[in-house]
Amino acid sequence: MSKNVTIMPCLDMRDGRVVKGVHFVDIADAGDPVECARAYCAAGADELALLDINATVENRGTLLDVVRRTAQACTVPFTVGGGIRDVRTAGEVLSAGANKVSLSSAAFRHPEVIPEIIKEFGADVLTVAIDVDVNPALPSGYEVYVDGGRTATGADALEWAKRVDGYGVKVILPTSKAGDGARTGYDLPVIRAMAQACQASIVASGGAGKMEDFLAAAQAGAEILLAASVFHFHLIDIGELKAYLKANDIDVRL
Repeated sequence: MSKNVTIMPCLDMRDGRVVKGVHFVDIADAGDPVECARAYCAAGADELALLDINATVENRGTLLDVVRRTAQACTVPFTVGGGIRDVRTAGEVLSAGANKVSLSSAAFRHPEVIPEIIKEFGADVLTVAIDVDVNPALPSGYEVYVDGGRTATGADALEWAKRVDGYGVKVILPTSKAGDGARTGYDLPVIRAMAQACQASIVASGGAGKMEDFLAAAQAGAEILLAASVFHFHLIDIGELKAYLKANDIDVRL
């Protein structure tokens, strides 16, 4: 099989600092997202994600100064999420230099914002993130969570993904609560189900621990492979990962 995939390190930020990346090799201040972004660009990342993980819960916007500084340092496209609620806040983040914006809680609570942002800025700039956890009572076996994975919604994750896809969204980013940060592997049933049901590119997110996990996600249908701690702590080298995927018949940019 041959699948074109991109590698996307994710910088989770709290108060303008990277909260998983304290031991990233060769960076003077590993807590600074701009330095992390610069290092990842040099290491061969295809894209970056910058997620302000407390913005929604604290009911505030994304830290635009961090976005601006990252845009100046970054040589690859980057997506910004956290605290983006509407066309205005999406526009502020894009104007600050982000290539794409990611919405999760706001998109679920106010689905009309999805076509509004697409109409204003085009479908290519919007990613819809979906935090999921296992719920055997739902048809797909997975439930949508909001507020950074804190609040259960009772909604079926696959049905929500199909609705998002119907708006013409180009990228859907499901993250498994159970897998996030655990390094036990991506939640392959979620990836497979969404990849089969949706036209959008599916991002594998939450749980990467070894190179085989990335391969399994690509084989399940993910086109974007996102990870945080394995890159931050230098457990996996991006160049070596790409060579491994290439050797296993996955198309990557070397």
